[in-house]
Amino acid sequence: MARPLLIASIAAIATTAAIGTAALGQVRHDSNAPIDFAAQNLELQDKANRAILSGGVKITQASMTLTAARVTVTYAGQVLDGSPVATRFDAAGGVTVTRPDQKASAQYGVYDINKRTITMLGNVTLVQGSNRVSGGRLTMNLDTGRASIDGSGVGTTKAPDGSVIQSGGRVTGRFTVPKRD
Repeated sequence: MARPLLIASIAAIATTAAIGTAALGQVRHDSNAPIDFAAQNLELQDKANRAILSGGVKITQASMTLTAARVTVTYAGQVLDGSPVATRFDAAGGVTVTRPDQKASAQYGVYDINKRTITMLGNVTLVQGSNRVSGGRLTMNLDTGRASIDGSGVGTTKAPDGSVIQSGGRVTGRFTVPKRD
């Protein structure tokens, strides 16, 4: 009985270590950098303090890029250097966040600029190198570089070999190990 508990504990520690320190944020993100965007369409809703970007949306801040089919940008009423001050991005449709050596994808994503967090929901996949983790919700703190993933939400996920796995609300994944001589 003690051996399965030990193995489960080691797996939990390995998962926490791999996700907490390596996932999407070993290097602190410059969340004060300007945010550039490109999209096929832009709809301004000034009275509601928001803009809706659609059609191949690409948002870039420092070395981080967010892509999606549609993004609603919420902004404060203030203007800085001729541009409204964005406070939140709500993305939908094939949302992907990439950093130099990491990639996260999901159905939906929220970048809360004031909290400096990104939350991704729905069939989340987090990849760094050959390590891959899937779950229901991913939360990334851009100041600390810490990311956590949980199994909230039930859906199908794909294993690295392409086979379909029913996650059942659990986090699944695969970590690679160094080759031994």
